[in-house]
Amino acid sequence: MRDVNLELASALYDMSAVAGDSQRAWGYKRAAKAVLRIDRDITPLVTSNTFKAIAGIGPTTDRIARELILDGRCAFVERAVRESGKEQEIARLHNLRRQYLSRAAVKQIVARKGSPSRAKYRGDFQMHSIYSDGAETLESIINACIERGWSCAGMTDHSYGLTIAGGMSMERAIEQHAEIDALNRTYGGRFRMFKGIEANIRADGGIDMEQHEMRRFEYIVASPHSALRKSIDQTERMVAAVSQRGVAILGHPQGRVFNMRLGVLADWSRVFEVAAKRQVAIEIDGSWSRQDVPYELAAQALEQGCIFALDSDAHSHAELDFAEIAIAHAKLAGIPQAKIVNYWPEKKFLEWAAGAWDR
Repeated sequence: MRDVNLELASALYDMSAVAGDSQRAWGYKRAAKAVLRIDRDITPLVTSNTFKAIAGIGPTTDRIARELILDGRCAFVERAVRESGKEQEIARLHNLRRQYLSRAAVKQIVARKGSPSRAKYRGDFQMHSIYSDGAETLESIINACIERGWSCAGMTDHSYGLTIAGGMSMERAIEQHAEIDALNRTYGGRFRMFKGIEANIRADGGIDMEQHEMRRFEYIVASPHSALRKSIDQTERMVAAVSQRGVAILGHPQGRVFNMRLGVLADWSRVFEVAAKRQVAIEIDGSWSRQDVPYELAAQALEQGCIFALDSDAHSHAELDFAEIAIAHAKLAGIPQAKIVNYWPEKKFLEWAAGAWDR
């Protein structure tokens, strides 16, 4: 499937790189972000001369879009890149945009029939509240989830080792768990919030929490947040992480960010082999800038027998919709619902999560 919106945004980011540190560079980035937010294919907008009416879209962006749609390529951008002398730098940036999906592409993919279904998605198992670096209270998050038709969610504020993200102390975790218990009593029969934590994977593959502390939670998401720009192989680090007792989900495994970094370099076949053996779920993090793991790597993990978690990594109510991005990648990867923990009944989910200590 061609993602014209993403192609145009990428071309605009190329023009921003050509422009360097200037007002024009800012304008191209603004236009690229506007294109990525559009929820439908831009082709009919361009051909009907209505594309320029969208905020942030100027004459140059319209010209680039026309060339892309009518010619299948953009000679204007290609020439600008060639004349800038930045071809190698921009080629490197192209690798930082691979296997991302625009909002329009996500909407189109999620609307397709088949598994996994948005309608049957039970809830999101990675999100953040005011207990760490999120913007919302627990109860407001529950109501936002209910509005989306979900019946459960897992709260995974950052562990205390990640101080830059307001990591939650164990004292605060105890307070949070008491609040979750009270809310589950209030919303019993309508909604269940699980007690999770997003623990940090250290450089050596260990987790930044003691085992007795980890056992206070119903499940553990272990995610890399450091050493994400290094060009060294980090296979052993990630194998150690999925081998850690108690770890249920490997969160945003690569740690990649759109147009910024590739993230962890590893022999993912080895990581997936160990994860499949231990039944550690591989996360597809739907946060727009992450989309991690992307569909091709997810398909590889599926082939190796892995199970999955499709999550939003939300830090606000609006970002809960990022779960759709995770669903879109799972659809492209051909992952059946039976292999995705977000579709499992509560009893099965809890038994699997508890089993992370014994597998």
